[in-house]
Amino acid sequence: MKFHKLQLEPACNPAVLDTATWDRVAAWRAVRGIGEQWAKHNASTGAGVRRGAAVFDLVRLPDGQQVFVELGQGGAALGQPLGELTLKSGLRVAAYPTDAAVVDRYCRVLRPHNRPRALGATPRLGIGCRMTTLVWPGMFDAMRRGNFAANTIQNSVRELNFLDDLLAARPAPTNYACGFGTIETGYTGSTWEGLWVGGVLAALQNSRPVRYGADADHLQVKRGAEGLARARRLAQSARYYTFYTLDMADILDYSGRERRLRRAAEQRMVLACHREPLRIGRRRYALDERTIGRLVGKYWDALEALADLADTISILKDGEAFDLEFTIDEHPPEVAAFDCLTTADELLFVLREIRRRGLPVTHIAPNLGQEKGYDYRCPDGLAGLEKRLREQLAISDAFGVMLDVHSADDLSRPVRQSIRRATGGRIHYKISPSLQILFAETLADHEPGLFREWWKDARAYARREAEAGSAFAAECLRADEKAGGKPSARGPVFHHFSFAFVGRRDPAGRFLHRERFYSLPETFGRDYGKRVANRLCGLAEDLFSRSER
Repeated sequence: MKFHKLQLEPACNPAVLDTATWDRVAAWRAVRGIGEQWAKHNASTGAGVRRGAAVFDLVRLPDGQQVFVELGQGGAALGQPLGELTLKSGLRVAAYPTDAAVVDRYCRVLRPHNRPRALGATPRLGIGCRMTTLVWPGMFDAMRRGNFAANTIQNSVRELNFLDDLLAARPAPTNYACGFGTIETGYTGSTWEGLWVGGVLAALQNSRPVRYGADADHLQVKRGAEGLARARRLAQSARYYTFYTLDMADILDYSGRERRLRRAAEQRMVLACHREPLRIGRRRYALDERTIGRLVGKYWDALEALADLADTISILKDGEAFDLEFTIDEHPPEVAAFDCLTTADELLFVLREIRRRGLPVTHIAPNLGQEKGYDYRCPDGLAGLEKRLREQLAISDAFGVMLDVHSADDLSRPVRQSIRRATGGRIHYKISPSLQILFAETLADHEPGLFREWWKDARAYARREAEAGSAFAAECLRADEKAGGKPSARGPVFHHFSFAFVGRRDPAGRFLHRERFYSLPETFGRDYGKRVANRLCGLAEDLFSRSER
């Protein structure tokens, strides 16, 4: 099918369109064709819910589309139907599209316990869903077994596309990935809008309530005049999300220069606020004027952008609660990972300034020393990590803000257990690429031909980067060769360079490989779901005490 300039088979490309009803005429024809059999439809076996004299249900049609079906008269809760008919018994049947706005309305009015929502200080996993519909069954199974909450809809600015860009067949823009380099964005093939629709529909298929949120992850504010404008556009595309991760790493000033504010009254106010001694636990904090000037220099522009985007999101949410995270865990390429660890003074300054400005921040992600692709290797070891976490947890607790740990896929079990000891399980812990690596391992067992093609593509990508001068890519290739150079989802080349294959597009904007990943046998899906659930239950066991789940 063609959607503007995008040629797409929607049934094999979930989380792209902002609806699961992409052909309204065909959808209504299918609903109408069921005819008198609707009288025998038992809504209690699906996602049905009663409202007044009607039962509403989420129904999957033979062509893969999904619609909301209303049996009876429920008071026009979902707006204008695709069509309606009356059975011989007098029962009214109506169908409604699963467009984003209708899905949101359905959740608010009919299924509030299965809608994404702000979870505040609830400990949880943040689970990247690069493989969308293939990841969610395992997620929900793990959440049920482990009794924990999660952001089950989570991808970052690097992983998602703007729907308008795909529909117009625009080429993917480039972005910087911490510790990797410049990449083409949107490499999952999903869009901000489509991911939310797909994730919520997956949750609605659960008969039990699900404690979950939707994280618009790493909404970056980039340097330059267009940086803030693009961040506002990202927020607009993610307007139905419940969690917003504002990534300010690119506009922090790491030079260490002091800065005075232009307005004398504001300068005096800031100094007065941050000079005031504060006792947290057994430690007394007092920042001197020079330290305040240096921290104003580093964080002021980021705090101004935070205030702007907090207002933007508040307007978009129109009074609905949302979680807001200020994240400074990543760093620009010119700054080494362990040269920019967030200090207690920095965290205190940022949180005091957030409070002074009255910003609705609920979470903060300092740089604790974790890195993408590596287990914890900061020179201070686990003892240093625990000390830093305890101190920063005490500070964040004093301001009613929750600590987040990002880039946590590759942290080993001893590190995760150290995090639990230091935080008592009161943590938000984010992962993303590891579930795609797990997908690849499962694929190698079930569909070795497709996996080998994916692995070859990752190697070709790494070679191109190495030939272009990337020392990191060359190092990964050497490590792979040292290990035998055989196809493996666990080698460093696949680990770091496999992401681009799934959502790659041709010059006309068409996906080259994506449909193949969503046309796999059911046996693959069941096996992958079990592996995902086991992985997530293990993480929850390491990170959260039972009282914190």
